[in-house]
Amino acid sequence: MSRILIISSLAAMVMAATPALADGDAAAGEKVFIKCKACHENEQGVNKIGPTLKGVVGRKGASVEGYSYSDGAKAKAAEGLVWDEATLAAYLPDPKAYVPGTKMAFAGLKNPQEVADVIAYLKTKP
Repeated sequence: MSRILIISSLAAMVMAATPALADGDAAAGEKVFIKCKACHENEQGVNKIGPTLKGVVGRKGASVEGYSYSDGAKAKAAEGLVWDEATLAAYLPDPKAYVPGTKMAFAGLKNPQEVADVIAYLKTKP
């Protein structure tokens, strides 16, 4: 019985000492965002191949004025898509799977820490 208690205590200490991936680092995310800059900006009203990502966290899907969204993005928006942290975390690793028919050619961010970091960075650009 005491062996289980010791193992449980050690597991709890390790979990408490390990930073959660959901807690991204905005400074690291700014560096990850370089991968996004070929197609996206984070300034208001600046659309490139993709829409501006300024204010993306909390924004309704397919809602940037002046940007021509794919039918896939429009369909996902019609389902009620809002780009919150959870949605971005699901989308960024595999955009084409999350939004079938998207114009986004980027294969995605496969490193969960990079996903968390870029989301933390985007949150600094309301």
